[in-house]
Amino acid sequence: MKIIKHIFDGDFGCEETGSQKPTVSVTLTDEAGNESYVTVEDEWLTNNGLNIGDTWPEN
Repeated sequence: MKIIKHIFDGDFGCEETGSQKPTVSVTLTDEAGNESYVTVEDEWLTNNGLNIGDTWPEN
């Protein structure tokens, strides 16, 4: 099980990114304290109701 430790929004200001949707970098920690990182679309994170302290979905 991994927990969301930090969410970093790398899109600053109002820059256009073309056809790409805005993404965020998410820091995850497991039970042993090991950190891993994923990048996901901000919209996906919001649609799944995920925030700091929440359990990261395994699939």
